[in-house]
Amino acid sequence: MSIILPKAIENFVAAANAHDTEALLAVFSDPATVFDDGKTYTSGAEIREWIQSHLIEPKIVTTPISFENNRLVASGAGQFPGSPLTFAFTFATKDDLITDLSIEAA
Repeated sequence: MSIILPKAIENFVAAANAHDTEALLAVFSDPATVFDDGKTYTSGAEIREWIQSHLIEPKIVTTPISFENNRLVASGAGQFPGSPLTFAFTFATKDDLITDLSIEAA
């Protein structure tokens, strides 16, 4: 079964799995907000640091499991304790860009 994702979310998953910081930054609007690990990231510099420390350095590979109502449930495997884990990504998008992203354990 194939999961069809909106363009912004498809681009997020592809850029994350390619470990491409610039491509990941490009999927976010300006301004955008990311909430992960109890912290909120709002500026471009903060989101860049979040991308680097939470996605690029641990070499996260995201495998979608389900998608409904802007909520992507996916397996996240990488170089971190407990890998792989299942995460829920809740997105808000506009014009094929991510305006808000919240991540929690699923």
